[in-house]
Amino acid sequence: MIFRRTVLKQDLAIKLYPQSSNINAAMQLLRKEIKLSPEFNNKLELLTRNKRAHYYTHKELEVILEHFCISQEEFELL
Repeated sequence: MIFRRTVLKQDLAIKLYPQSSNINAAMQLLRKEIKLSPEFNNKLELLTRNKRAHYYTHKELEVILEHFCISQEEFELL
């Protein structure tokens, strides 16, 4: 299975945190998760070119899914 080149940050946050009341809450939870794990944060920092972008690249998405122990197939089903 092949990922799209990019995925919107909001779309990913909603998929990872479906219990969130809205998009902003889901984004806050994702940011908090990234901030609380120094190893996870460092991996993303090394891959991130544009910190203000509204999307994650393929490589960033792979790191995020690895952190959450989600396979590509499981991600497509979310």
